[in-house]
Amino acid sequence: MTTHQETRGVLRSTVPQRLDRLPWSGFHWKVVVALGITWVLDGIEITIAGSIADRLRDHQTLGFTSGQVGLTASVYLLGEVVGALVFGRLADRLGRRRLFIATLAVYLIGNGLTALSMDFTFFAVTRFIAGAGIGGEYAALNSAIDELIPSRHRGHADLAVNGTYWLGAMIGAAANLAFLDPDLFGLDLGWRLGLLVGPVIGVLIWGLRRTLPESPRWLLTHGRPAEAERVVAEIERQVASGGVELAPVPESEGIELRQRPPIGYRELARVLFRDYRTRSVLGFALMVTQSFLYNAIFFTYALILSEFYGVVDGAVAYFVFPFALGNLLGPLLLGRLFDTLGRRRMIGGTYCASGALLFVTGWLFAAGLLTAVTQTVLWCVIFFIASAAASSAYLTVSEIFPVEMRAQAISFFFALSMLFGGVVAPWLFATLIGDGSSPWRVFGGYAVGSVLMVAGGLTAYRVGVDAERKPLEHVAAPLSAVGG
Repeated sequence: MTTHQETRGVLRSTVPQRLDRLPWSGFHWKVVVALGITWVLDGIEITIAGSIADRLRDHQTLGFTSGQVGLTASVYLLGEVVGALVFGRLADRLGRRRLFIATLAVYLIGNGLTALSMDFTFFAVTRFIAGAGIGGEYAALNSAIDELIPSRHRGHADLAVNGTYWLGAMIGAAANLAFLDPDLFGLDLGWRLGLLVGPVIGVLIWGLRRTLPESPRWLLTHGRPAEAERVVAEIERQVASGGVELAPVPESEGIELRQRPPIGYRELARVLFRDYRTRSVLGFALMVTQSFLYNAIFFTYALILSEFYGVVDGAVAYFVFPFALGNLLGPLLLGRLFDTLGRRRMIGGTYCASGALLFVTGWLFAAGLLTAVTQTVLWCVIFFIASAAASSAYLTVSEIFPVEMRAQAISFFFALSMLFGGVVAPWLFATLIGDGSSPWRVFGGYAVGSVLMVAGGLTAYRVGVDAERKPLEHVAAPLSAVGG
């Protein structure tokens, strides 16, 4: 039954309410699996790229210098930033579905070509392309997930999806144990096969992703209400086929929208920095502080183990597994509390708790009271909490801005987090670690990360948005909503 009416240019529709009243179903599992694979792919990429760095310097492979190896990591991160900004804007203009299909294709092409590299230039260009695909994925898929998942499930579903980055890290570590073993694969073959793990998974998920519909919320705010109706009706049919009886939504509960032109850069800046200034401060604080923490620790994880605890390169992967497992379990086990206890309490609590624990662990490390095993155990505890905090940052920026600019907002804050945390933190901590002679200098870096996380948590307590179990339209009214 059609549940929208248009009178004098004003459209009334119950599409958002119908989406939010749905029980969890096989359709929602399909959304989570098909779109959540992006985080798995990025986890695989970062882990494998970090592990093959030393192999790429071997003269029997590509013979890179240390500077070139470091530059390839920066090029990949730069690709993520550019991809997020470009594809994020296109996702708001052209739709979520077109972009999460296109960005997956860009990633597959870029990474597949990287495995064929014969020199530094080709390797760097293809890493940039792969990074652009992953960066674009973040904007398109987080928008689609939030707009398709019922409001009462949105928090823990989003956190669980974002946390699967660490499933990818575990897959990447396992792949490295096999492909980088010179007794199993040649020096110049193993690293190439390792880079193909992500694309193989991407190809396998391609067919499932193509069956997902466009976001009905996006269609509704872009002058295509009839298509939005058809999509919602098909989702309802799939849910009802499982024996669920869906109550009708009264027309009086619908939202009223007036067609408007696409949002431009000037209006985007006005909304972010004037109308939603406080929310922009919140998004910046949460995204940048978690990015600094993660990039500082994860990108120098192997250096700490080798320089201060004497762990040889081949054994580092065994320490990555428990660390990644703790990061994976955090969002899965704590995620539901973000929908019950609430966003403000849980975001503020996880940020402050992980910051405080990092400070204590850093002091114990500098005082020489830890071993490689106890250091890893404490990191697992810290990042069990910090992983939920970091995932909640992506959840926050994806739900507190209007639908017409959601993907652009995600891409903007993602880009800032990469530029500030992704570039500064690894360089800073690698410099502080140096030759492993000054643990107290490293503690200074941990203290900075600790203070930043606590600051992010206090910001969430102060200006956080109570978005739990609320429709997206109540959290941030569409720009096209009549009467604001």
